[in-house]
Amino acid sequence: MTQGSTTEGPTRREIMLGGAALALASSATAQAQDQALPAAVTAAGTITEIVPGSAPGAKGPPLPNVLVSNGREVVRTGADGRYSLPVAPGQSIFVVKPAGFRLPIDAATYLVRYSYVYDPDGTPASLGFRYTGIAPTGPLPATIDFELTRVDEPARFDVLLMTDPQPETTAELEYVRDDVISGLFGTNAAFGMTLGDLMFDDLSLYHRYNRIVATLGLPWWNVGGNHDLDYEAPDGTRARDTWKRVFGAPYYAHEHANALFIMLDNVDYLGLNTGKEAGVRGAYRGRFSADQLTFVKNLLAETPQEKLIVLAFHIPLRTYLDPKDPANNTDNTGDLLALLGDRPSVSFCGHTHSTEHHYLGAEDGFPNRVAHHHHVLAAASGSWWSGPLDHRGIACADQWDGTPNGTHVLSIDGNAYTTRFVPAAEPAGSRMRISLQTQNHQSDREVMREVAMDPLLRSPITSDQADGTRVVVNVFDGGPRTSVSYALDDGHPIEMQRVAKVDPFVAQLYGRYPDTIKKWVTPQHCSHLFAARLPAGLRPGTYALKVAATDEYGRQLSNGMVLEVV
Repeated sequence: MTQGSTTEGPTRREIMLGGAALALASSATAQAQDQALPAAVTAAGTITEIVPGSAPGAKGPPLPNVLVSNGREVVRTGADGRYSLPVAPGQSIFVVKPAGFRLPIDAATYLVRYSYVYDPDGTPASLGFRYTGIAPTGPLPATIDFELTRVDEPARFDVLLMTDPQPETTAELEYVRDDVISGLFGTNAAFGMTLGDLMFDDLSLYHRYNRIVATLGLPWWNVGGNHDLDYEAPDGTRARDTWKRVFGAPYYAHEHANALFIMLDNVDYLGLNTGKEAGVRGAYRGRFSADQLTFVKNLLAETPQEKLIVLAFHIPLRTYLDPKDPANNTDNTGDLLALLGDRPSVSFCGHTHSTEHHYLGAEDGFPNRVAHHHHVLAAASGSWWSGPLDHRGIACADQWDGTPNGTHVLSIDGNAYTTRFVPAAEPAGSRMRISLQTQNHQSDREVMREVAMDPLLRSPITSDQADGTRVVVNVFDGGPRTSVSYALDDGHPIEMQRVAKVDPFVAQLYGRYPDTIKKWVTPQHCSHLFAARLPAGLRPGTYALKVAATDEYGRQLSNGMVLEVV
Protein backbone atom coordinates (compact mmCIF):
# COMPACT_ATOMS: atom_id res chain seq x y z
CA MET A 1 0.00 0.00 0.00
CA THR A 2 1.27 3.48 -0.82
CA GLN A 3 2.66 5.30 2.19
CA GLY A 4 0.03 7.29 4.01
CA SER A 5 -2.97 5.40 2.62
CA THR A 6 -5.55 4.38 5.19
CA THR A 7 -8.43 3.06 3.13
CA GLU A 8 -9.34 -0.58 2.72
CA GLY A 9 -9.67 -2.23 -0.67
CA PRO A 10 -7.59 -1.58 -3.80
CA THR A 11 -4.74 0.90 -3.50
CA ARG A 12 -3.94 3.43 -6.20
CA ARG A 13 -1.17 1.10 -7.29
CA GLU A 14 -3.74 -1.66 -7.82
CA ILE A 15 -6.17 0.67 -9.53
CA MET A 16 -3.68 2.33 -11.85
CA LEU A 17 -1.41 -0.63 -12.51
CA GLY A 18 -2.99 -3.83 -11.29
CA GLY A 19 -0.12 -6.00 -12.48
CA ALA A 20 3.12 -5.02 -10.78
CA ALA A 21 4.37 -8.58 -10.56
CA LEU A 22 3.16 -9.26 -14.07
CA ALA A 23 4.96 -6.17 -15.32
CA LEU A 24 8.27 -7.40 -14.01
CA ALA A 25 7.66 -10.86 -15.39
CA SER A 26 7.00 -9.39 -18.84
CA SER A 27 10.45 -7.83 -19.21
CA ALA A 28 11.66 -10.40 -21.70
CA THR A 29 8.55 -9.90 -23.85
CA ALA A 30 9.02 -6.13 -23.90
CA GLN A 31 12.68 -6.51 -24.85
CA ALA A 32 11.73 -8.84 -27.67
CA GLN A 33 9.28 -6.25 -28.97
CA ASP A 34 12.11 -3.70 -29.10
CA GLN A 35 14.11 -6.00 -31.37
CA ALA A 36 11.35 -7.48 -33.56
CA LEU A 37 11.11 -4.70 -36.14
CA PRO A 38 9.52 -5.30 -39.56
CA ALA A 39 11.69 -5.01 -42.66
CA ALA A 40 13.01 -1.50 -43.18
CA VAL A 41 13.14 0.59 -46.32
CA THR A 42 15.23 3.68 -46.92
CA ALA A 43 13.75 7.09 -46.23
CA ALA A 44 15.41 10.14 -47.75
CA GLY A 45 14.71 13.83 -47.87
CA THR A 46 16.02 17.36 -47.71
CA ILE A 47 16.07 19.95 -44.93
CA THR A 48 15.77 23.48 -46.29
CA GLU A 49 15.45 27.00 -44.93
CA ILE A 50 12.37 29.14 -45.48
CA VAL A 51 13.57 32.58 -46.51
CA PRO A 52 11.19 35.38 -45.46
CA GLY A 53 9.72 37.12 -48.49
CA SER A 54 10.34 34.25 -50.88
CA ALA A 55 7.59 33.17 -53.27
CA PRO A 56 5.03 30.70 -51.87
CA GLY A 57 6.17 27.13 -52.48
CA ALA A 58 9.69 28.17 -53.44
CA LYS A 59 12.41 25.91 -52.10
CA GLY A 60 14.90 27.70 -49.91
CA PRO A 61 18.60 26.92 -49.51
CA PRO A 62 19.60 23.53 -48.08
CA LEU A 63 20.56 23.31 -44.40
CA PRO A 64 23.59 21.16 -43.62
CA ASN A 65 24.42 19.52 -40.27
CA VAL A 66 20.80 19.20 -39.12
CA LEU A 67 20.12 16.04 -37.09
CA VAL A 68 17.46 13.63 -38.34
CA SER A 69 16.46 10.33 -36.70
CA ASN A 70 14.29 7.25 -37.11
CA GLY A 71 14.08 6.72 -33.35
CA ARG A 72 17.35 4.76 -33.25
CA GLU A 73 19.94 6.06 -35.69
CA VAL A 74 20.80 9.75 -35.81
CA VAL A 75 22.36 11.30 -38.93
CA ARG A 76 23.35 14.78 -40.07
CA THR A 77 22.29 16.34 -43.32
CA GLY A 78 25.03 16.84 -45.87
CA ALA A 79 26.10 20.05 -47.57
CA ASP A 80 23.11 19.61 -49.90
CA GLY A 81 20.70 19.32 -46.94
CA ARG A 82 20.05 15.66 -47.78
CA TYR A 83 19.72 12.74 -45.37
CA SER A 84 18.82 9.06 -45.63
CA LEU A 85 17.79 6.60 -42.92
CA PRO A 86 16.29 3.14 -42.71
CA VAL A 87 12.68 3.19 -41.54
CA ALA A 88 10.37 0.29 -40.71
CA PRO A 89 6.57 0.29 -40.43
CA GLY A 90 5.64 1.81 -37.08
CA GLN A 91 8.71 4.02 -36.93
CA SER A 92 8.85 7.75 -37.59
CA ILE A 93 11.29 10.08 -39.27
CA PHE A 94 11.81 13.25 -37.27
CA VAL A 95 14.06 16.26 -37.40
CA VAL A 96 15.84 17.44 -34.27
CA LYS A 97 15.05 21.15 -34.40
CA PRO A 98 18.42 22.93 -34.26
CA ALA A 99 19.04 25.99 -32.15
CA GLY A 100 18.24 29.21 -33.95
CA PHE A 101 15.45 27.74 -36.09
CA ARG A 102 11.78 26.89 -35.79
CA LEU A 103 9.69 24.16 -37.36
CA PRO A 104 6.20 24.62 -38.83
CA ILE A 105 3.49 25.09 -36.20
CA ASP A 106 -0.14 24.06 -36.68
CA ALA A 107 -2.23 27.24 -36.87
CA ALA A 108 -5.14 25.83 -34.85
CA THR A 109 -3.31 23.87 -32.15
CA TYR A 110 0.21 25.39 -32.04
CA LEU A 111 1.56 21.83 -32.09
CA VAL A 112 5.05 21.66 -33.59
CA ARG A 113 5.18 19.46 -36.72
CA TYR A 114 8.47 17.65 -36.35
CA SER A 115 7.88 14.11 -37.70
CA TYR A 116 6.55 11.84 -40.40
CA VAL A 117 4.88 8.67 -39.10
CA TYR A 118 5.39 5.68 -41.41
CA ASP A 119 2.63 3.08 -41.09
CA PRO A 120 1.72 1.71 -44.55
CA ASP A 121 -1.33 -0.31 -43.42
CA GLY A 122 -2.40 1.84 -40.48
CA THR A 123 -4.04 0.57 -37.30
CA PRO A 124 -5.61 -2.86 -37.97
CA ALA A 125 -9.39 -2.71 -37.75
CA SER A 126 -9.29 -6.13 -36.12
CA LEU A 127 -7.89 -4.55 -32.94
CA GLY A 128 -11.20 -2.79 -32.35
CA PHE A 129 -9.69 0.47 -31.15
CA ARG A 130 -12.18 2.85 -29.58
CA TYR A 131 -10.34 5.80 -31.11
CA THR A 132 -9.23 6.32 -34.69
CA GLY A 133 -5.61 5.24 -34.50
CA ILE A 134 -3.50 5.76 -37.62
CA ALA A 135 -4.91 5.83 -41.14
CA PRO A 136 -2.78 3.90 -43.65
CA THR A 137 0.10 6.07 -44.80
CA GLY A 138 0.69 3.90 -47.89
CA PRO A 139 4.10 3.42 -49.48
CA LEU A 140 6.98 5.56 -48.28
CA PRO A 141 7.10 8.88 -50.14
CA ALA A 142 10.01 9.41 -52.49
CA THR A 143 11.17 12.27 -50.26
CA ILE A 144 10.34 13.34 -46.70
CA ASP A 145 11.33 16.98 -46.43
CA PHE A 146 11.33 19.44 -43.56
CA GLU A 147 11.47 23.24 -43.74
CA LEU A 148 12.95 25.44 -41.02
CA THR A 149 12.77 29.16 -40.40
CA ARG A 150 15.71 31.03 -38.91
CA VAL A 151 14.85 32.81 -35.61
CA ASP A 152 16.68 34.54 -32.78
CA GLU A 153 17.02 32.37 -29.65
CA PRO A 154 18.59 34.25 -26.72
CA ALA A 155 20.61 32.20 -24.23
CA ARG A 156 18.16 33.21 -21.49
CA PHE A 157 14.61 31.93 -21.94
CA ASP A 158 11.67 30.42 -20.09
CA VAL A 159 9.67 27.26 -20.77
CA LEU A 160 6.17 26.54 -19.46
CA LEU A 161 6.02 23.05 -17.94
CA MET A 162 2.68 21.34 -17.42
CA THR A 163 1.80 17.77 -16.56
CA ASP A 164 -1.34 15.73 -15.94
CA PRO A 165 -4.09 18.19 -16.87
CA GLN A 166 -6.03 14.92 -17.16
CA PRO A 167 -9.67 15.89 -17.73
CA GLU A 168 -11.99 12.91 -17.40
CA THR A 169 -15.06 14.78 -18.67
CA THR A 170 -15.88 17.86 -20.71
CA ALA A 171 -16.59 19.68 -17.43
CA GLU A 172 -13.06 18.92 -16.24
CA LEU A 173 -11.67 20.04 -19.60
CA GLU A 174 -13.31 23.37 -18.83
CA TYR A 175 -11.54 23.34 -15.44
CA VAL A 176 -8.26 23.03 -17.37
CA ARG A 177 -9.31 25.96 -19.54
CA ASP A 178 -10.51 28.29 -16.77
CA ASP A 179 -8.30 27.32 -13.82
CA VAL A 180 -4.96 26.65 -15.53
CA ILE A 181 -4.66 27.97 -19.08
CA SER A 182 -6.44 31.30 -18.54
CA GLY A 183 -4.12 32.06 -15.64
CA LEU A 184 -1.06 31.66 -17.86
CA PHE A 185 -1.94 34.36 -20.38
CA GLY A 186 0.90 36.81 -20.74
CA THR A 187 3.59 34.37 -19.61
CA ASN A 188 6.76 35.31 -21.45
CA ALA A 189 7.95 31.84 -22.47
CA ALA A 190 9.67 30.56 -25.60
CA PHE A 191 7.46 27.45 -25.73
CA GLY A 192 5.52 25.01 -23.58
CA MET A 193 5.69 21.30 -22.81
CA THR A 194 3.17 18.87 -21.32
CA LEU A 195 4.59 15.71 -19.76
CA GLY A 196 1.79 13.22 -20.19
CA ASP A 197 -1.75 12.36 -19.15
CA LEU A 198 -3.12 15.11 -21.30
CA MET A 199 -6.34 13.10 -21.05
CA PHE A 200 -7.94 10.74 -18.56
CA ASP A 201 -8.54 7.94 -21.11
CA ASP A 202 -11.01 9.81 -23.37
CA LEU A 203 -8.77 10.57 -26.35
CA SER A 204 -11.65 12.12 -28.30
CA LEU A 205 -11.04 15.29 -26.25
CA TYR A 206 -7.56 15.87 -27.73
CA HIS A 207 -8.69 18.28 -30.44
CA ARG A 208 -10.61 20.56 -28.09
CA TYR A 209 -7.84 20.39 -25.48
CA ASN A 210 -5.13 21.30 -27.99
CA ARG A 211 -7.11 24.28 -29.23
CA ILE A 212 -7.52 25.51 -25.63
CA VAL A 213 -3.77 25.26 -24.95
CA ALA A 214 -3.11 27.01 -28.27
CA THR A 215 -4.73 30.19 -26.94
CA LEU A 216 -1.46 30.79 -25.07
CA GLY A 217 0.13 31.45 -28.47
CA LEU A 218 3.19 29.31 -27.71
CA PRO A 219 4.71 26.44 -29.72
CA TRP A 220 3.83 23.30 -27.76
CA TRP A 221 5.61 19.97 -27.35
CA ASN A 222 4.13 16.89 -25.67
CA VAL A 223 4.97 13.41 -24.41
CA GLY A 224 2.38 10.75 -23.62
CA GLY A 225 1.27 9.36 -20.28
CA ASN A 226 -0.40 6.12 -19.24
CA HIS A 227 -3.85 7.68 -19.73
CA ASP A 228 -2.96 8.65 -23.30
CA LEU A 229 -2.77 5.02 -24.47
CA ASP A 230 -4.97 3.00 -26.80
CA TYR A 231 -5.86 0.47 -24.13
CA GLU A 232 -7.25 -2.06 -26.63
CA ALA A 233 -3.71 -2.72 -27.90
CA PRO A 234 -2.48 -6.27 -27.20
CA ASP A 235 0.98 -4.89 -26.30
CA GLY A 236 3.00 -1.71 -26.49
CA THR A 237 3.52 -1.91 -30.26
CA ARG A 238 0.21 -0.22 -31.14
CA ALA A 239 -0.58 1.50 -27.84
CA ARG A 240 0.48 4.96 -29.12
CA ASP A 241 -1.34 4.86 -32.47
CA THR A 242 -3.88 7.57 -31.64
CA TRP A 243 -1.10 9.62 -30.07
CA LYS A 244 0.96 9.36 -33.26
CA ARG A 245 -2.00 10.46 -35.37
CA VAL A 246 -2.54 13.59 -33.28
CA PHE A 247 0.96 14.54 -32.13
CA GLY A 248 3.56 12.61 -34.13
CA ALA A 249 6.49 10.48 -33.03
CA PRO A 250 6.08 9.50 -29.34
CA TYR A 251 9.72 10.30 -28.53
CA TYR A 252 12.03 12.82 -30.19
CA ALA A 253 14.26 15.82 -29.37
CA HIS A 254 14.63 19.52 -30.08
CA GLU A 255 17.23 22.19 -29.34
CA HIS A 256 16.70 25.72 -28.12
CA ALA A 257 19.64 28.07 -27.57
CA ASN A 258 22.20 26.08 -25.53
CA ALA A 259 19.81 23.36 -24.34
CA LEU A 260 18.82 20.02 -25.83
CA PHE A 261 15.34 18.79 -24.87
CA ILE A 262 15.01 15.00 -25.09
CA MET A 263 11.35 14.00 -25.00
CA LEU A 264 10.92 10.32 -24.07
CA ASP A 265 8.14 7.80 -23.52
CA ASN A 266 8.73 5.56 -20.49
CA VAL A 267 5.20 4.16 -20.20
CA ASP A 268 5.83 0.50 -21.06
CA TYR A 269 2.36 -0.88 -21.82
CA LEU A 270 1.94 -4.64 -21.37
CA GLY A 271 -1.34 -5.04 -23.18
CA LEU A 272 -5.08 -5.18 -22.62
CA ASN A 273 -5.20 -8.65 -21.09
CA THR A 274 -2.75 -7.93 -18.26
CA GLY A 275 -3.24 -6.68 -14.72
CA LYS A 276 -6.31 -6.49 -12.52
CA GLU A 277 -8.20 -4.36 -15.03
CA ALA A 278 -7.76 -6.80 -17.93
CA GLY A 279 -10.43 -6.16 -20.51
CA VAL A 280 -10.66 -2.48 -19.54
CA ARG A 281 -7.04 -1.33 -19.47
CA GLY A 282 -3.84 -3.30 -19.10
CA ALA A 283 -0.85 -3.08 -16.81
CA TYR A 284 2.12 -0.83 -17.45
CA ARG A 285 5.43 -0.02 -15.85
CA GLY A 286 8.09 2.67 -16.06
CA ARG A 287 10.77 1.65 -18.56
CA PHE A 288 12.77 3.18 -21.40
CA SER A 289 12.78 0.90 -24.43
CA ALA A 290 16.05 -0.29 -25.93
CA ASP A 291 15.30 1.79 -29.04
CA GLN A 292 14.99 4.96 -26.97
CA LEU A 293 18.24 4.33 -25.13
CA THR A 294 19.97 3.75 -28.47
CA PHE A 295 18.48 6.99 -29.77
CA VAL A 296 19.68 8.94 -26.70
CA LYS A 297 23.17 7.44 -27.00
CA ASN A 298 23.43 8.32 -30.70
CA LEU A 299 21.95 11.79 -30.15
CA LEU A 300 24.38 12.65 -27.36
CA ALA A 301 27.29 11.51 -29.52
CA GLU A 302 26.33 14.38 -31.87
CA THR A 303 25.80 16.93 -29.06
CA PRO A 304 28.47 19.26 -27.65
CA GLN A 305 29.47 18.37 -24.11
CA GLU A 306 28.61 21.79 -22.69
CA LYS A 307 24.94 21.82 -23.75
CA LEU A 308 22.33 21.50 -21.00
CA ILE A 309 20.45 18.22 -21.41
CA VAL A 310 16.79 18.50 -20.39
CA LEU A 311 15.04 15.13 -20.20
CA ALA A 312 11.23 15.02 -20.18
CA PHE A 313 8.95 11.98 -19.74
CA HIS A 314 5.91 10.92 -17.75
CA ILE A 315 6.76 8.32 -15.07
CA PRO A 316 9.32 9.34 -12.41
CA LEU A 317 12.78 7.90 -12.26
CA ARG A 318 12.06 7.63 -8.54
CA THR A 319 9.20 8.67 -6.26
CA TYR A 320 8.78 8.93 -2.51
CA LEU A 321 5.18 7.68 -2.75
CA ASP A 322 6.18 4.05 -3.28
CA PRO A 323 9.80 3.50 -4.39
CA LYS A 324 9.17 -0.19 -5.16
CA ASP A 325 6.08 0.26 -7.35
CA PRO A 326 7.00 -0.44 -11.02
CA ALA A 327 4.06 1.68 -12.18
CA ASN A 328 5.40 4.77 -10.38
CA ASN A 329 9.15 4.32 -10.90
CA THR A 330 11.39 3.61 -13.89
CA ASP A 331 13.14 0.27 -13.62
CA ASN A 332 16.10 1.05 -15.91
CA THR A 333 16.88 4.54 -14.66
CA GLY A 334 20.57 3.69 -14.39
CA ASP A 335 20.76 2.82 -18.10
CA LEU A 336 19.53 6.30 -19.03
CA LEU A 337 21.64 8.19 -16.49
CA ALA A 338 24.79 6.33 -17.54
CA LEU A 339 24.49 7.87 -21.01
CA LEU A 340 24.68 11.43 -19.66
CA GLY A 341 28.26 11.28 -18.46
CA ASP A 342 29.46 14.58 -17.01
CA ARG A 343 27.08 16.74 -19.01
CA PRO A 344 24.94 19.33 -17.20
CA SER A 345 21.50 17.76 -17.00
CA VAL A 346 18.09 17.85 -15.36
CA SER A 347 14.96 15.74 -15.83
CA PHE A 348 11.25 16.41 -15.39
CA CYS A 349 8.20 14.17 -15.12
CA GLY A 350 4.67 14.04 -13.74
CA HIS A 351 2.39 11.05 -13.09
CA THR A 352 2.25 10.84 -9.29
CA HIS A 353 0.29 14.03 -8.55
CA SER A 354 2.89 14.88 -5.94
CA THR A 355 5.71 17.41 -6.09
CA GLU A 356 9.23 16.09 -5.41
CA HIS A 357 12.91 16.84 -5.90
CA HIS A 358 15.45 13.99 -6.11
CA TYR A 359 19.22 14.14 -6.45
CA LEU A 360 20.39 10.89 -8.01
CA GLY A 361 23.92 9.64 -7.49
CA ALA A 362 26.05 6.51 -7.64
CA GLU A 363 23.41 4.27 -6.06
CA ASP A 364 21.10 5.25 -8.94
CA GLY A 365 23.62 4.52 -11.70
CA PHE A 366 24.94 8.08 -11.91
CA PRO A 367 28.42 8.11 -10.33
CA ASN A 368 29.26 11.68 -11.32
CA ARG A 369 30.63 14.38 -9.09
CA VAL A 370 27.39 16.35 -9.32
CA ALA A 371 24.13 14.48 -8.68
CA HIS A 372 21.46 14.40 -11.37
CA HIS A 373 18.49 16.58 -10.43
CA HIS A 374 15.14 14.86 -11.04
CA HIS A 375 12.04 17.00 -10.52
CA VAL A 376 8.56 15.51 -10.21
CA LEU A 377 6.17 18.30 -11.18
CA ALA A 378 2.84 19.28 -9.63
CA ALA A 379 -0.18 18.10 -11.61
CA ALA A 380 -2.31 20.68 -13.41
CA SER A 381 -5.31 18.61 -12.26
CA GLY A 382 -3.98 18.32 -8.69
CA SER A 383 -6.07 15.63 -7.03
CA TRP A 384 -7.62 14.62 -10.36
CA TRP A 385 -9.99 17.60 -10.04
CA SER A 386 -11.24 16.40 -6.65
CA GLY A 387 -12.37 18.67 -3.85
CA PRO A 388 -15.13 21.17 -3.09
CA LEU A 389 -16.03 23.72 -5.73
CA ASP A 390 -14.75 27.26 -5.29
CA HIS A 391 -16.67 30.45 -6.02
CA ARG A 392 -16.08 29.88 -9.76
CA GLY A 393 -17.56 26.39 -9.66
CA ILE A 394 -14.12 24.77 -10.14
CA ALA A 395 -12.80 21.97 -7.91
CA CYS A 396 -10.08 23.23 -5.54
CA ALA A 397 -8.00 20.15 -6.57
CA ASP A 398 -5.23 20.27 -3.92
CA GLN A 399 -2.86 17.33 -4.46
CA TRP A 400 -2.71 14.54 -1.91
CA ASP A 401 0.63 15.94 -0.65
CA GLY A 402 -1.06 19.30 0.03
CA THR A 403 0.40 21.11 -2.99
CA PRO A 404 -2.12 23.18 -4.96
CA ASN A 405 -2.66 22.21 -8.56
CA GLY A 406 -0.61 24.27 -10.98
CA THR A 407 2.25 24.48 -13.45
CA HIS A 408 5.97 25.29 -13.42
CA VAL A 409 8.29 27.65 -15.28
CA LEU A 410 11.74 26.42 -16.27
CA SER A 411 14.21 29.30 -16.66
CA ILE A 412 17.42 28.58 -18.60
CA ASP A 413 20.48 30.80 -18.92
CA GLY A 414 23.19 29.16 -21.01
CA ASN A 415 23.46 25.71 -19.43
CA ALA A 416 22.22 26.80 -15.98
CA TYR A 417 18.58 26.53 -14.93
CA THR A 418 16.03 27.13 -12.18
CA THR A 419 12.35 26.30 -11.85
CA ARG A 420 9.47 28.00 -10.08
CA PHE A 421 6.03 26.72 -9.20
CA VAL A 422 2.95 28.59 -10.40
CA PRO A 423 -0.12 27.59 -8.35
CA ALA A 424 -3.32 27.80 -10.35
CA ALA A 425 -5.53 29.53 -7.79
CA GLU A 426 -3.65 29.89 -4.50
CA PRO A 427 -4.30 33.34 -2.92
CA ALA A 428 -1.68 35.87 -4.05
CA GLY A 429 0.27 33.05 -5.73
CA SER A 430 1.66 31.92 -2.38
CA ARG A 431 4.35 29.25 -2.56
CA MET A 432 3.85 27.92 0.96
CA ARG A 433 1.03 27.24 3.43
CA ILE A 434 1.24 27.67 7.22
CA SER A 435 -0.91 25.56 9.55
CA LEU A 436 -1.10 25.09 13.31
CA GLN A 437 -1.42 21.51 14.54
CA THR A 438 -2.51 21.34 18.15
CA GLN A 439 -2.85 17.59 18.61
CA ASN A 440 0.05 15.22 19.11
CA HIS A 441 -1.18 12.46 16.86
CA GLN A 442 0.50 9.08 17.09
CA SER A 443 0.19 8.17 13.43
CA ASP A 444 -0.86 9.47 10.05
CA ARG A 445 -3.97 7.29 10.33
CA GLU A 446 -5.00 9.30 13.39
CA VAL A 447 -4.14 12.53 11.58
CA MET A 448 -6.52 11.68 8.78
CA ARG A 449 -9.26 10.50 11.13
CA GLU A 450 -9.10 13.17 13.85
CA VAL A 451 -7.86 16.30 12.09
CA ALA A 452 -10.69 16.13 9.56
CA MET A 453 -12.94 18.15 11.89
CA ASP A 454 -10.22 19.83 13.96
CA PRO A 455 -10.75 23.59 13.55
CA LEU A 456 -7.36 24.39 15.03
CA LEU A 457 -5.24 24.60 11.89
CA ARG A 458 -5.14 28.35 12.51
CA SER A 459 -5.45 30.65 15.51
CA PRO A 460 -6.78 31.46 18.02
CA ILE A 461 -5.35 28.87 20.35
CA THR A 462 -5.41 28.89 24.13
CA SER A 463 -2.28 29.41 26.19
CA ASP A 464 -2.75 25.86 27.50
CA GLN A 465 -2.69 24.51 23.93
CA ALA A 466 0.32 26.56 22.90
CA ASP A 467 2.91 24.26 24.50
CA GLY A 468 1.61 21.33 22.43
CA THR A 469 1.13 23.18 19.13
CA ARG A 470 3.36 22.71 16.09
CA VAL A 471 3.83 25.18 13.28
CA VAL A 472 3.56 23.18 10.05
CA VAL A 473 4.74 24.68 6.75
CA ASN A 474 4.21 23.11 3.34
CA VAL A 475 6.73 24.66 0.94
CA PHE A 476 4.88 23.68 -2.21
CA ASP A 477 7.90 23.03 -4.42
CA GLY A 478 10.40 22.29 -1.67
CA GLY A 479 12.70 19.34 -1.25
CA PRO A 480 15.85 18.02 0.42
CA ARG A 481 17.76 21.26 -0.14
CA THR A 482 15.04 23.54 1.21
CA SER A 483 15.49 25.08 4.67
CA VAL A 484 12.74 26.76 6.73
CA SER A 485 12.52 28.75 9.97
CA TYR A 486 9.89 30.85 11.70
CA ALA A 487 10.00 33.73 14.16
CA LEU A 488 7.47 35.51 16.38
CA ASP A 489 7.44 39.31 16.24
CA ASP A 490 10.87 39.44 14.59
CA GLY A 491 12.38 37.43 17.42
CA HIS A 492 15.05 34.74 17.17
CA PRO A 493 14.44 32.37 14.20
CA ILE A 494 13.42 28.84 15.12
CA GLU A 495 14.66 26.21 12.69
CA MET A 496 12.04 23.82 11.32
CA GLN A 497 12.66 20.16 10.52
CA ARG A 498 11.68 18.43 7.29
CA VAL A 499 9.24 15.65 8.19
CA ALA A 500 7.70 12.84 6.14
CA LYS A 501 4.11 13.33 7.22
CA VAL A 502 0.66 14.00 5.86
CA ASP A 503 -0.07 17.72 5.50
CA PRO A 504 -2.81 18.32 8.12
CA PHE A 505 -4.43 20.86 5.82
CA VAL A 506 -5.11 18.38 3.02
CA ALA A 507 -6.18 15.73 5.54
CA GLN A 508 -8.75 18.17 6.89
CA LEU A 509 -9.85 19.19 3.41
CA TYR A 510 -10.45 15.62 2.28
CA GLY A 511 -12.09 14.72 5.58
CA ARG A 512 -14.52 17.63 5.50
CA TYR A 513 -15.64 17.05 1.92
CA PRO A 514 -15.45 13.27 1.36
CA ASP A 515 -18.19 13.26 -1.28
CA THR A 516 -16.08 15.51 -3.52
CA ILE A 517 -12.94 13.32 -3.43
CA LYS A 518 -12.36 10.62 -6.05
CA LYS A 519 -12.22 7.14 -4.60
CA TRP A 520 -8.47 6.53 -5.01
CA VAL A 521 -7.46 9.92 -3.56
CA THR A 522 -6.29 9.87 0.07
CA PRO A 523 -3.73 12.10 1.82
CA GLN A 524 -0.15 10.95 1.27
CA HIS A 525 3.17 11.80 2.85
CA CYS A 526 4.51 15.16 1.75
CA SER A 527 8.22 15.41 0.90
CA HIS A 528 8.34 19.18 1.51
CA LEU A 529 6.65 19.54 4.91
CA PHE A 530 8.47 21.31 7.75
CA ALA A 531 7.49 21.46 11.43
CA ALA A 532 8.56 22.95 14.76
CA ARG A 533 6.81 23.56 18.09
CA LEU A 534 5.78 26.95 19.36
CA PRO A 535 8.01 28.30 22.14
CA ALA A 536 7.22 26.98 25.62
CA GLY A 537 5.32 29.28 27.95
CA LEU A 538 3.87 31.46 25.23
CA ARG A 539 1.74 34.13 26.90
CA PRO A 540 -1.67 35.31 25.68
CA GLY A 541 -1.35 37.95 22.99
CA THR A 542 -1.33 38.62 19.27
CA TYR A 543 1.86 37.76 17.39
CA ALA A 544 3.20 38.13 13.87
CA LEU A 545 4.38 34.62 12.93
CA LYS A 546 6.77 35.01 10.01
CA VAL A 547 8.19 32.11 8.00
CA ALA A 548 11.43 32.39 6.02
CA ALA A 549 12.55 29.68 3.59
CA THR A 550 15.44 29.07 1.24
CA ASP A 551 14.32 26.98 -1.72
CA GLU A 552 16.13 24.31 -3.79
CA TYR A 553 17.91 27.00 -5.82
CA GLY A 554 18.95 29.18 -2.89
CA ARG A 555 16.17 31.75 -3.38
CA GLN A 556 14.45 33.37 -0.42
CA LEU A 557 10.73 32.87 0.22
CA SER A 558 8.58 34.32 2.97
CA ASN A 559 5.05 34.18 4.30
CA GLY A 560 3.28 34.83 7.57
CA MET A 561 0.17 34.49 9.67
CA VAL A 562 -1.38 36.29 12.63
CA LEU A 563 -1.12 34.06 15.72
CA GLU A 564 -3.62 34.80 18.47
CA VAL A 565 -3.13 33.17 21.88
CA VAL A 566 -6.09 33.62 24.25
